[in-house]
Order: sequence, then structure tokens, then C-alpha cells
Amino acid sequence: MAEELKTQQQFDAFADAVATALETHCRTTPLPGYARGPARLIIDDEDRALRLCQPDAHRPPRLQVFAGLPNEEQIAAPSIQVSAISAAHVAREITRRLYPLHAQAMERAARLTTYQQAETCARRAAAAAVAAALPGARIEEEPPRTRITWQHTLGPAGQHGPAQVDSLCVVVGPSGEWVQVDACGRPDSTLPMLTALTQMPRE
Repeated sequence: MAEELKTQQQFDAFADAVATALETHCRTTPLPGYARGPARLIIDDEDRALRLCQPDAHRPPRLQVFAGLPNEEQIAAPSIQVSAISAAHVAREITRRLYPLHAQAMERAARLTTYQQAETCARRAAAAAVAAALPGARIEEEPPRTRITWQHTLGPAGQHGPAQVDSLCVVVGPSGEWVQVDACGRPDSTLPMLTALTQMPRE
């Protein structure tokens, strides 16, 4: 027979029992932001996080357990549905069904993090080389791209007429694999900067 889980207090006690049954020195904490029903966060001694939730008030014995990931905006967190027959049953289902999915997702997350770190380093190195060729340029990170803007303003002779603005905009692509250059202004000002870009050292 399923556990009686009609209040947050009952759910908290059940989550504590699940944490104990997992036998991984788990602790539980509130799970703010989950508005569909009672929920509780379970964290083990390896800092693996589980979100134990009751998504359907009309079917309180049906629970959903999500495995927490460090970058869930990029990798979907695996989850399982399980019946609240008992805390021991939920713990067994987590161990048997969710933990393997969690391990696979964590491996994917680790590979993604490694790739992103390498991509960022390569892109920033390329952007730094571009900026070195354009003294006074402004660098703006817009992952997965970097924008470098150089401007030179020349006031008009006397105090009449609009100022002349010469500018270069260089966009460095992911991992620094390509650059896009847009130039606007007087040739005697922009051409030396374009020439400096062509003389950038290459790896």
C-alpha cells in the first residue's frame, strides 16, 4: 500500500526515510521553486543531488525523481517515475534505474564542460591577438563569440560639422576558428589597422 503523502510535512518525513534507505549518508533540504506539489532535495555524500517531487496532486502516490546536473540548461536531467509504496522501494528504484542514468548524464556534462573550457581558452587567445593589433580596442564576450571594437574619432577642423569616426569591428568565432572584420572610415586610418590584423602571428 502506498504511503500517505498529502501534506508537505508527510512528504518531508518520507523523503528523510528515502535518504536513509539510500545508505549514502544523504541529507535532505527544502526544494524552493517547485510549484506543482510537495518536493524535497536529497543530497548524498558525493554531492549528487536528487529532486524528489509529487507532480500530480490527484495521484499523490506517483512520484518523480530528477537527478541534478551542474548544467541542466544544456543537458536534460534524467528522471524516473516511481510509486511511493515505501521509502525502501523508492530508494531501490533510484539505485537501480536512476543512478545509472545519472552517471551517464554526469559523464556527458563533464565532456561538455571540458569542451567549453577549451573553446573559451582558444577563442580568448585569438581575441587577445586581435586586440593587440588594435590598440585601445574594446573586447566584449558574447559566447560563443567575442566582439572586438576599435574606434578613432577625429574632430572637424574648427568647431563646425560632425566628427569623423573611423571604426573596425572584429567578431571572433567559436574556438577562434574564424574572424569576421567590418571596417568603416577613412582609408588612412582604417587601412593601417587592417594591415596590422593581417600581420597577426599565426600558431
